[in-house]
Amino acid sequence: MATKGIDLKKYIRNVPDWPKKGILFRDITPLLADPEAFAAAIDALCAGFTEMGVEYVAAVEARGFIFGAAVAEKLGAGFVPIRKKGKLPFETESVSYDLEYGTDTLEVHRDAVENRAKVLMVDDLLATGGTMAAACKLIEKIGGQVAGIVFLVELADLRGREKIADYKAKSIISYE
Repeated sequence: MATKGIDLKKYIRNVPDWPKKGILFRDITPLLADPEAFAAAIDALCAGFTEMGVEYVAAVEARGFIFGAAVAEKLGAGFVPIRKKGKLPFETESVSYDLEYGTDTLEVHRDAVENRAKVLMVDDLLATGGTMAAACKLIEKIGGQVAGIVFLVELADLRGREKIADYKAKSIISYE
């Protein structure tokens, strides 16, 4: 994907056999290290959402926080951190979801968004879609409206879009 004349894909490093043999990891740290590429990525993530009246941007820890906070600032919206169970200090709501082997739980503060507020969901990567589907359910559980979902990278062959098919979703870089 070329944005502002910058080919963002060239800033994604392929790391074979990480975290285990047979996995090709898409490493975003070279993109984060380059200020022009990072700025172009944030602009691309915001595109299409600047006129939607987004009031909050929500993202799941950890890499999602990097992009979510920057997108929130650019859109003039509040930032909502969604964390793993037991990491937030105030009253929380939670949603559990299935992983390949087991389950996981996400939490958010109950008062993180105003009722019916428009929330843009942001993450660095769409793989199987389970985490984002759970995060969307969590935002809706506390009264927010998911206005859209945006990812920097999508691993299309893992078919994660199927789990978030009820939402407007886009990705900036896609790998088949």
